[in-house]
Amino acid sequence: MGTPDWIVLFITLATMIAYGLYKGRGQSGAHSYLLADKQMPWYVVLLGIMATQASAITFLSAPGQAYTDGMRFVQYYFGLPIAMIVICVTFIPIFRRLNVYTAYQYLEERFDRKTRLFTSLLFLLSRGLSTGISIYAPAIILSSILGWNIYLTNVVMGGLLLIYTYTGGAKAVAHTQKLQFLIILGSMGIAGYLVVHRLPAGVGMSDALYIAGKSGKLNVITTHFNWKDKYNIWSGLIGGFFLALSYFGTDQSQVGRYISGKDDRESKLGLLLNGLVKIPMQFAILLIGALVFAFYSFRPAPLYFNSAAYNTLREREPQTVLWAEGNYLEMHKQYEAEALDITNMRKTNSPALSSAVYHFQHTQSQIQVIRDSVSRRIAAQKYSPDKNDTNYIFLYFVRNALPVGVVGLLFAVIILASWGSISAALNSLTACSLIDVQLLRGNQLTEKQELFYGRLHTLGWGIFSICIAMFAARLGSLIEAVNILGSLFYGTILGIFLVAFYMKRVNGNTVFTAAIIAEASVIIIYCLDIVSFLWLNVIGALLVVLISVVTASLRKKNV
Repeated sequence: MGTPDWIVLFITLATMIAYGLYKGRGQSGAHSYLLADKQMPWYVVLLGIMATQASAITFLSAPGQAYTDGMRFVQYYFGLPIAMIVICVTFIPIFRRLNVYTAYQYLEERFDRKTRLFTSLLFLLSRGLSTGISIYAPAIILSSILGWNIYLTNVVMGGLLLIYTYTGGAKAVAHTQKLQFLIILGSMGIAGYLVVHRLPAGVGMSDALYIAGKSGKLNVITTHFNWKDKYNIWSGLIGGFFLALSYFGTDQSQVGRYISGKDDRESKLGLLLNGLVKIPMQFAILLIGALVFAFYSFRPAPLYFNSAAYNTLREREPQTVLWAEGNYLEMHKQYEAEALDITNMRKTNSPALSSAVYHFQHTQSQIQVIRDSVSRRIAAQKYSPDKNDTNYIFLYFVRNALPVGVVGLLFAVIILASWGSISAALNSLTACSLIDVQLLRGNQLTEKQELFYGRLHTLGWGIFSICIAMFAARLGSLIEAVNILGSLFYGTILGIFLVAFYMKRVNGNTVFTAAIIAEASVIIIYCLDIVSFLWLNVIGALLVVLISVVTASLRKKNV
């Protein structure tokens, strides 16, 4: 990066920390530290919800996901709008009527203390682990820019955001998320424009989309049904609905955003608008990845985007890399020429276009064979902690294809996106561990003590998440890793709440037993690789419901 990039990066991050400290001043107790005194308007609720979900992983890994697998990942969000309606009708009124700090307080009133504690612990485990992964995503950037060890950058990234999250609590989180997300949307728009603007002369947006489409990267909707297929319309609508219902309805990192609204209307409006704008936003981010693929169809591209892992392979297996590079460079030059030929043929309506596309796709498949062979060699080695390539694709494009100043801004954006989601996660982890675990023992604290312990819990969860980030390099595509991790727990948590809301005759002992059986079953099914991860949300929720219903019916007959 050049000096202007460093200046932009530093000013943006320093401004955000200062803004968070300013907005988070005046804390008094748990109500202000954890719920921001419930004074947030709908637009702050909306931006907070979106910023919490759209972490650095979204902006760093999603374009790479589209580059490698196409845009079918967007189907993952198809069930989200329906879930928002259900939550507004059922979840929000109950949470706000009971004036809860966490979603899991309701479970003690509905069932018993052990069910509340078990559900809260499931959340703390899943969210604590995923927050560590979210810290690792921007640490990749600092590691790439500065050449620092990835473990050191994990500590730096986690430590910086702790400054205002520790001090300002929910109020600092909400206001910084608002500013962060506005900067993020504008910057990603700039990135999308520059992808097209930097295409070769005579190549426009429609040409790039044509190349991306013929390369299989615009596969937005796939209708075939396969239990093991991660992304199709069926897993997206059904599995995505259950995942969204659990995430937005029972995950404290999201519940904490909308129960901090001024009233029911502000909370519901923010949540419903999220359901409307999330799919177009994710579509646009994935489209940037597809356009980046088209961009590197016309220009030279690295054999492997993760330069650290690739360079280590070069040192250890020079003959393998030399052979692969020689073949790859020759094939890619041919590939670039064929892409330009196709563009010119489209303009003249040449009858040879279909034949040219066939040869282009054949060359592409040969290039992919070379890439796959290198990827397998890197994966087979034990020397590199981070062997994944997907997370580095957009990062490489930003560093090497964008103008000075914009590079620093986009790096800052990815870091800010991470801070937005991590700060909300730390605030929600603090709420649960303080309210659902520590204070569950009946300890009476003054407001000053509540604030002290709240900040202590925030610090503890920050340190825990940084430690988890040290292992995140081994998880592959970060955006998939986070969603898989959530799917291991969200279904069971959702099932407990569904029983609580809709099955009044089921008692605490019954749902507690059902939840343990369901969670064990989900983990076994995942380990055996029976279905793709989205279906785990459906299975977990339905198992809790079905076991609870059957058990309650049998007990009723025996009475």
